[in-house]
Amino acid sequence: MEFACHISESDLTHYTKQVFGSDYAIRAVTRLNGGAQKVVYKLHFQNGFACMLYVWDLTMNYFREEIEHSGTDMWSYGADFFGANNRLLTQLGIATPEMYDLNQQRQRYAFDYALVECIEGSKAEDYFAHPDTAEKQRLFRRIGEVVAKLHGYEREVPGRPDHIQPPLQSCQQQLVDNAVRQLDYAAPHMPEISAAQDRLMSVLLESSSRIHPRASYGLIHGELGPDHILVNSNMEPYLIDIEGITFFDIEHEHSFLEFRFGEHYRYFRHEHLDPDRMAFYRLHHHISLIGGGLKLLHRGFPDRRFAQGIVDHHLRCALQYVQ
Repeated sequence: MEFACHISESDLTHYTKQVFGSDYAIRAVTRLNGGAQKVVYKLHFQNGFACMLYVWDLTMNYFREEIEHSGTDMWSYGADFFGANNRLLTQLGIATPEMYDLNQQRQRYAFDYALVECIEGSKAEDYFAHPDTAEKQRLFRRIGEVVAKLHGYEREVPGRPDHIQPPLQSCQQQLVDNAVRQLDYAAPHMPEISAAQDRLMSVLLESSSRIHPRASYGLIHGELGPDHILVNSNMEPYLIDIEGITFFDIEHEHSFLEFRFGEHYRYFRHEHLDPDRMAFYRLHHHISLIGGGLKLLHRGFPDRRFAQGIVDHHLRCALQYVQ
């Protein structure tokens, strides 16, 4: 078989047999495209079994520079976060692919990796145009129930589930600082941003000033688009790319769900969202995704059309705030 993988054929064979048993012989390894922060392979076995291999190789992370120099993007990267969040979601009864094994020994390789359940099915975004309206409604209601359950798990302090000390900054101040970084990155490359940078920050700061302190924060995924939900053959949704799970303002997630799911956002609506937080996080998402999309373009992300689409769409959205 052709073998192109982070782990040598002999090492991967030994590893999978340790985890699954001697009856599991690898037939093929396929690298999946699209990930910006970790490398994902699908392992096919002679006995018909399949699983995923996740590799956290920082040298192949499109946001390596931010992680190495400032740590500002560490909130969504790392095997430690994946392992802890996988266990947490499992305890909460929220479906996510099973983690069969997490290897962080770093003895033969300078990266962490994991064997993870393969969910055979499609992403939730593939059901937007599903011809069976009733079946589509059942699916998105299920997803809405999952999101409500996730957000309903609360505590008094924002931050990582395993961090209980209050953060030095409020949720919104963390993102104000991030917006400054993203605009500073984009301005030299985009005359539209250069011309509007000060006005965008003025609008964002004014929006932030209307936010009042609160006493509880919900558990959020952090980047819950329809591409981060897998749907199996029984129409059951599974959350993936879970490294960014944290306690935060749930408006951060709802404002993201709102534009990522479009008309299907009606299945996620929440009666008690803070409109000031929603307004703040909407603008922040647009600013952040302009910078993020540009970094993908500048750093060789293979799907350039996708990355350019992110930049173009969110530029149009952001400029509407200052016209």
